[in-house]
Amino acid sequence: MLPTNTTIRQEILESRGLNFDGFIFWISLGALFGIALLLNIGFTLALTFLKSSGSSRVMISHEKLAKMQESEDSSYGEPVKENSRSTPMTNKESYKGRMVLPFEPLTVAFQDLKYYVDTPLEMRERGFADRKLRLLYDVTGSLRPGVLSALMGVSGAGKTTLMDVLAGRKTSGYVEGEIKISGYPKVQETFARVSGYCEQTDIHSPNITVEESVIFSAWLRLAPEINSKTKAEFVNEVLETIELDAIKDSLVGIPGVNGLSTEQRKRLTIAVELVANPSIIFMDEPTTGLDARAAAIVMRAVKNIVNTGRTIVCTIHQPSIDIFEAFDELILLKTGGRIIYCGTLGKHSSQVIEYFEGISGVLKIRNNYNPATWVIEVTSTSAEAELCVDFAQIFRESVLYENNRELVKQLNTPPPGSKDLHFPTRFSRNFWGQFKSCLWKLHLSYWRSPSYNLMRIMHTATASLLFGVLFWDHGQKLDNQQDLFNIVGSSYLAVVFLGINNCSSVIPNVARERTVTVEIPYLLIQALSYVIIGYPMIGYYWSAYKLFWDFYGMFCTMMFYNYLGMLLVSLTPNSMIASILSSVCYTSFNLFAGFLIPGPKIPKWWIWMYYMMPTSWALNAMVTSQYGDIDKEMIVFGETKKLSSFIEDYFGFHHDRLPITAAVLIIYPLVLAFLFAFCIERLNFLRR
Repeated sequence: MLPTNTTIRQEILESRGLNFDGFIFWISLGALFGIALLLNIGFTLALTFLKSSGSSRVMISHEKLAKMQESEDSSYGEPVKENSRSTPMTNKESYKGRMVLPFEPLTVAFQDLKYYVDTPLEMRERGFADRKLRLLYDVTGSLRPGVLSALMGVSGAGKTTLMDVLAGRKTSGYVEGEIKISGYPKVQETFARVSGYCEQTDIHSPNITVEESVIFSAWLRLAPEINSKTKAEFVNEVLETIELDAIKDSLVGIPGVNGLSTEQRKRLTIAVELVANPSIIFMDEPTTGLDARAAAIVMRAVKNIVNTGRTIVCTIHQPSIDIFEAFDELILLKTGGRIIYCGTLGKHSSQVIEYFEGISGVLKIRNNYNPATWVIEVTSTSAEAELCVDFAQIFRESVLYENNRELVKQLNTPPPGSKDLHFPTRFSRNFWGQFKSCLWKLHLSYWRSPSYNLMRIMHTATASLLFGVLFWDHGQKLDNQQDLFNIVGSSYLAVVFLGINNCSSVIPNVARERTVTVEIPYLLIQALSYVIIGYPMIGYYWSAYKLFWDFYGMFCTMMFYNYLGMLLVSLTPNSMIASILSSVCYTSFNLFAGFLIPGPKIPKWWIWMYYMMPTSWALNAMVTSQYGDIDKEMIVFGETKKLSSFIEDYFGFHHDRLPITAAVLIIYPLVLAFLFAFCIERLNFLRR
């Protein structure tokens, strides 16, 4: 019974140490405003005076370091030049003569190709009657070895659509027509093994070097029968062909922040595809976003690949004169996906100029005018309307069209003695080979990511130290229920705060690179640092059994929070949405952890949430293993009660159910990791 002059409010506030005088309210309010103002001032000063590092990070190999030391006296202070070869190989014979891995040159012939998509709802509402919208219309042409072909047209003409259809990368829509590879019908599963595709966006692991990026692609995509020495020689050949050998030890870095330039990233994208030794390579606008010099460097690398005898096709948009005339053949599309020119460019674009100038009413090209720009201008929709002509129809009635169809007819016939493409397996490497390659790359990437791994380890160590200081030597000094609530609160705070930090930090990281296994060593380090620092400082019972349970509970907590963040990334289109969803999970984890509201006190219609939350099982394991077998007597709300009995009655933690708790705890991260792997494979938020 409380004294008659003590209210419940006073008793509760005093038990929590919060029974202050009224003026403290205004002091607290002022302190909050002061802290907010101080943080804003600090934020302003940091933006003003602190500059983020934007310089390229370079890893120097032992070989390059030795060369630099030898030439230190003669070239001290000079920057490393990218152009390392004094006599670059630019002729076809040079590249063909030094091929490390042979490949089979292949042709691509396509005839009467059509591509449809379902008509968007907005167009149907505006009166468009057809259920299908045609994007390509009777496209016929060919791609040949040693010939650099360009796909060009105005925006929306369908050049990227045509290339995606030929490469088999469309995930929706309907394709009609015929595509043959060296005279045999195209089978996508086998075609993917002999072709490469360079995306317009250059996506690479930022924390591995140029050479390691190419090696990783080689390990994954070259046949396992090829020995390691041959693979290494081929990697070096690719780096020389793309002219990346001088910067092979540079870290890729983050675009716009550090590492490689845009042009170097583009060449790395090409190298990553080339090292798979494909016969056919598709490139989506390889020069877009580059200045004239950078575009020329990229196109020089592309020409080097063509000189090896491979089949190369590029989409191109508004090229310069030099870039345009680097191509051998041109496939020009107009709006609606119809071909208006398919043939050779000729020297200084003479043949394409001659063809269009031969059409009545077309303006002659001016001296020194860009032929690519001129072709786009004279064949635009407005030019067609002004001249009252249909360039697609003119092309279909031309001799060039007949010659094109005759060539396609020839290429549709398999050469004598040839056979269709066949591979015994879908992928060149089995699961174990892929796993080892990915583990190697991710190990390097994680080891070179101190902003992620070192910071979360330091956060765990600092938080553990703070918990140890706040709850110093309270682990065994339990005289009443408040002492127990305090110590259970320390475990609750550790589970929630350390787990939330892990989940929040893994979301942006795994959005860039998918990983599961390589996280485990770092989570082990975090759990060990928590136990090594916090356990003795708080003064828990010294027992190997209890020490292991504390470690096990924290390790499982780290894992399920991490894999939860990964799963949210796999379920959402971007990391921002994943972060928002994680906040919903944090709220549930906090409310139903069993500390704010103990399990026996939760309403029956919400008790399923308590058993669903992994935090409740983690807190159960850490508290029950520590105190579930301790029969020490303590004062509980004015009564004497054994510690183990009070934990069982108040929190619902039963010591004899620890094996079940252990099993449930390990099931959570396993299930979340499996769901992450399944969703990352099955769910695709990109539509082509």
